Amino acid sequence: MKPDTIVLIHGFWVTPRSWENWIAHYEAKGFRVLAPAYPGFEVEVEALNADTTPIERVTVPQIIDSLEKLIGGLDKPPILIGHSAGGVFTQILLDHGYGAAGVAINSAPTEGVKIIPLSQLKATFPVLKNPANRHKAVGLDYEHWRYAFTNTFPESEARAAYERYHIPASGSIFWGSALANIHPGKDDNYVDYHNDDRKPLLFISGEHDNLMPPKIQRSNAKHYKAPNTITEVIEYPGRSHLMPAQQGWEEIADRALAWALQHS
Repeated sequence: MKPDTIVLIHGFWVTPRSWENWIAHYEAKGFRVLAPAYPGFEVEVEALNADTTPIERVTVPQIIDSLEKLIGGLDKPPILIGHSAGGVFTQILLDHGYGAAGVAINSAPTEGVKIIPLSQLKATFPVLKNPANRHKAVGLDYEHWRYAFTNTFPESEARAAYERYHIPASGSIFWGSALANIHPGKDDNYVDYHNDDRKPLLFISGEHDNLMPPKIQRSNAKHYKAPNTITEVIEYPGRSHLMPAQQGWEEIADRALAWALQHS
């Protein structure tokens, strides 16, 4: 039986609100849509900007555990769609046996993907410039947000997206990811690239994504070596990092769903 539920997994610097268009779009097609927040993020954007304590406390194992409990409680495996850090979590969930198929949109890399484009260094500089940020929630000013998330948006839409979606991100998780390759097999972003039971996985990449550029998506996909799994990459021209909120998002949403249904 085909999946009847879609789980949308948000990334860093945003909340489930970033999926608001997709939720309504998929529900109109008859799907049950779940867009869970990370533990402690169940409040609105404005509240997280006012009190960043939940952001400072959250860990990747907590996030994965909460997602596994949610998905494990469903009647049948859902389609998993994750954006940015949510793309990593989608890959981890698939590796752990959850989901019928997964789509990772402008995904952050799993452990062992060592490509670090200059644009990514510039986009993450506000977090990584100071080791003290490892213990903080680190926000982006509008100019850094524009570069990292909405560089191909019209100016008015880029600023509106910043005001509606932006929250600080966990410095601890970012620093842990940056140091991941020092301790192979120990990082929170570890997946088994040889897992022959992993369900199909699609990477969707935006051509002009400065935060997680296409070369990261292609490298991540090439790491998967299991011969009986399906791993594909699609690149969309002219798109930024925040594709779920960019003009033309419907095309991305429909392609992701069609691919997942075809391969689940």
